[in-house]
Amino acid sequence: MATAIMNQPLNDTQILLLQTFSQIKSVQEKDDIQSLLLSYYQERVDAQASQVHLSNEQIDEILNSHYRTPYK
Repeated sequence: MATAIMNQPLNDTQILLLQTFSQIKSVQEKDDIQSLLLSYYQERVDAQASQVHLSNEQIDEILNSHYRTPYK
């Protein structure tokens, strides 16, 4: 499966990120960009999570569930 990923061309976003990352000159800059990206994705996850309406009982049921395929 890794081979299939390696054979795909880079998309515009990946190229933009590589160009941006090539300009990083310090660990602090890398840390700042990493923090920025993590904040962005945290906001997206929070926005999606706010649209899910589960009761505390439903959340507990999900957390305590075992979804593995039982062995016969």
